[in-house]
Amino acid sequence: MYRVSYDLHIHSCLSPCGDEDMTPANIAAMAALKELQVIALTDHNSCGNCPAAAAEAARNGLVFLPGMELTTQEEVHVLCLFSELSQAMAFSAYVYGRLLPMENRPEIFGRQLVYNERDELAGEERRMLAGSTDIPFLDAQGLAEDYGGLMIPAHIDKNANSLLHNLGFVPEGSRFSCVETARPERWEELAKSHRFLRGCRRICNSDAHYLGDIHEAEYFLEVRERSARGVLEALRGKNSGGALGKNS
Repeated sequence: MYRVSYDLHIHSCLSPCGDEDMTPANIAAMAALKELQVIALTDHNSCGNCPAAAAEAARNGLVFLPGMELTTQEEVHVLCLFSELSQAMAFSAYVYGRLLPMENRPEIFGRQLVYNERDELAGEERRMLAGSTDIPFLDAQGLAEDYGGLMIPAHIDKNANSLLHNLGFVPEGSRFSCVETARPERWEELAKSHRFLRGCRRICNSDAHYLGDIHEAEYFLEVRERSARGVLEALRGKNSGGALGKNS
């Protein structure tokens, strides 16, 4: 088993709420500077900057998971993580067709910038990415699995766009095996109130929109192999590695 530091919820400048300094190159460089070993890029409803981020992560010696922060029909945020870039891009194309047909207003919400693998600005996404899709929460897990990925309810302890805040409960029929918390100290309280969560693995990520907010190397996963596939297996519970560890 290997112990690896991680941050699996990072936004780039493609997210309208992401700082324009959050280019794929800057993200990878900052993650390496902070001694992270595994990162994921999870922009709102798009994997458009994942090809560039994958290239930059490789240059910095990082394990990279392409991903997305999907907004469901109920406005619940869920992370969708993949081991292969091709899987993520196919999933992204599908989700793009399920977005509400709204044009972004950059003067209000911020620009949505796409970078290429040479760290050059390649374009600007016009469709509003931070809105909802028409994908129900209960469909999100199966949909991510159809593309080879994993769905994780995001920041379940936050008072906005979280499963427990928006719905107030874990829906019957839920099958997710891992959840994200913003504040690990609330885990016991959440698990006591929601029995389903007691069987879940948990991770803690930064949800970074600014370079300085990317986590230091303080949370760790135990994986069988140092790869995107190995990370997903750990999060799915297919090995004996722990999914959340705080550096002591």
